[in-house]
Amino acid sequence: MLVRFLGFLFPFFLVLGCTNTQRQGAHLAEADSAASCAMSSIPSRFSRVAKSDSLHRQTGEDEAPMVYIEGGTFVMGSKNFPDALPLHEVEVSSFYMDEHEVTNAQFEMFVKATGYITVAEKELDPNEFPGADPALLVPGSAVFSAPDNVHGLHNHLQWWKYVPGANWRYPEGPGSSIKGRENHPVTQVAYQDAEAYAKWAGKRLPTEAEWEYAAKAGKHTSETYYWGDQKTEKGKWLANIYQGEFPRQNTKEDGFETTSPVKSFPANAYGLYDMEGNVWEWCSDLYTPDYYNHSPKENPKGPTTSHDPQEPGLVKRVQRGGSFLCNDQYCERYKAGSRGKGEINSPTNNVGFRCVKDI
Repeated sequence: MLVRFLGFLFPFFLVLGCTNTQRQGAHLAEADSAASCAMSSIPSRFSRVAKSDSLHRQTGEDEAPMVYIEGGTFVMGSKNFPDALPLHEVEVSSFYMDEHEVTNAQFEMFVKATGYITVAEKELDPNEFPGADPALLVPGSAVFSAPDNVHGLHNHLQWWKYVPGANWRYPEGPGSSIKGRENHPVTQVAYQDAEAYAKWAGKRLPTEAEWEYAAKAGKHTSETYYWGDQKTEKGKWLANIYQGEFPRQNTKEDGFETTSPVKSFPANAYGLYDMEGNVWEWCSDLYTPDYYNHSPKENPKGPTTSHDPQEPGLVKRVQRGGSFLCNDQYCERYKAGSRGKGEINSPTNNVGFRCVKDI
């Protein structure tokens, strides 16, 4: 059973990798570590459980620019990831989508208007951690920290640390700040934080079908990435991902070590930015690895319950798009058609969101 605080029940943490297990021949129900690239390997907080100049746009109630996505039919999934099979035809209705991830400035506006307190800013309930030193049950969250040395890629606790005081205002903990990063995507938001923002803005979180449809932008077929088969174009990186030797040495060839300002990389054909890399994005669907076997063709909204064979009992939602930590050594889930997943109460500094709005 997993917990939010990394130091208290350390021996019980499930150690997961972020590789393509289909390539390794592992069974989905036993060790689908490929789906753990976002937050599933991060300890839970609780022990229980067209071209841009011709796009139709509007501004959301949070003043965020949105792009009109005309509905249609597409092939959803990926042959490269076990829980993204089978490939299947899906039809989605038209909707509006934020052109970029929700930024720190936008989230700050929401907090000022509502007084909202995020999950990471709240005290841990001592009833959830019987016997723990009360001094340790302080607000905070998980932060990526590059280790000096690494012994294999099987133990994620080598680079994920629970940092007291880490939250959306201080993404890497005390000493960090969003000052100067107002235009970066907000991070350290749990699912309920993203959902609360969306409701305040008169929007909602996208389904994973809507998210993938928008990412494929009416152009993608079987290419490795949503934009094509090459990571770079004329020597320039097309997304904010990890370059170098993960997790110890980030060469920052794309110009960024952590998050990048929204719209730093080219938009897709629908005028949407950062549909790969930068931060993982919450979707409204509950996660099960076999949902595609029986999902409806029209506007699928995910299963009614959550189940992850790796961590049964934890409630998880789908995440999409990958983050600045994704790379081919460890986490390939930024690639087209792949799925991520995250425990709903476990924010990290590489997960954010964007919103959609019904027509």
